[in-house]
Amino acid sequence: MRKITVININADKCMGCRACEVACSAFHASPKYSSTNPERSRIRVSYDQLNDIYLPVMGGEYTSAECNARYTITLNDKKYEECGFCRASCPSRDLFKDPDSGLPLRCDLCDNLDNGALDEPWCVKWCLNDALTFEEREEEGEEPEMLDDLEYGVRSLIDTHGLEKVVDAVTRISKRE
Repeated sequence: MRKITVININADKCMGCRACEVACSAFHASPKYSSTNPERSRIRVSYDQLNDIYLPVMGGEYTSAECNARYTITLNDKKYEECGFCRASCPSRDLFKDPDSGLPLRCDLCDNLDNGALDEPWCVKWCLNDALTFEEREEEGEEPEMLDDLEYGVRSLIDTHGLEKVVDAVTRISKRE
């Protein structure tokens, strides 16, 4: 059995206050809670003006490939572009990338609930309309291997610049230390 933790999104309840973005960015500030910058948030609230709907989306896995398919999804007679539902950090858009380093950001469930200090992620805790809910459950199967933030960032650097350039840079930096 493996433990599954997820944040469920009910877009019908989202009013676009962006409290989730602010709370997430405060948790991930360095040092924690010292500042807020929604550009560093692992959750973003998109607004579709045509259909008058707010859609919270959490940062997912990094991909070096641009999406070559642009689909329109219809829900309850409203049309949405596929990118609005996408969680990936990709070359097609600037969402889920750190504004300073350009490295990808992904939801980490507040560092896996901050080693027991939190009972739910900050975005869920501060959601004013209960559009975000936290769920823990057990399922059969093995735990998937997850890259930590360092490995995740290095992977994106290798995909962007190539392994040789990254190794050369690390070698140069290590000689300065």
